[in-house]
Amino acid sequence: MKKMLPVLLAVLVVTGFFVYVSHAQMPQKGSKNTMTLPNGDVVWDLNGEWNAQIENYGPWKEFGSYPQLMKITQQESSFIGIRMMDDPWNRKGSTSMRGDLDRSGFKNVYTVSVGGSFNCNGQISEDGNKIVLDDGQKIRVTYTRK
Repeated sequence: MKKMLPVLLAVLVVTGFFVYVSHAQMPQKGSKNTMTLPNGDVVWDLNGEWNAQIENYGPWKEFGSYPQLMKITQQESSFIGIRMMDDPWNRKGSTSMRGDLDRSGFKNVYTVSVGGSFNCNGQISEDGNKIVLDDGQKIRVTYTRK
């Protein structure tokens, strides 16, 4: 039994850490940068202008890294990001990201380029002012609210 105590304690600590991390992305009602949906769910309010840093890696490394300026428009839980300037590969006014939110963060999120639309893992910072999208293979985009 004495040997089990450290193992149980370690499991408890790890479980607590994962609960804290998953809760950190969840918006809290009344917090800045949030909105309440008609169904009562609280989601991040992504509306506005965002600075973006695009990093191509892996098979897309040759396309490099470059800055961009995006405007995100959100209707309830759905959003779309539009490029506000030309970049080396995409034109001003074209879609850069799209997706849906739920109360735990991103329900689904895609980065969009001339190469197509790519499903990404997305993280929203605790204060809702930073987003990191990564498809896990070739592209990572970091958005910072202006």
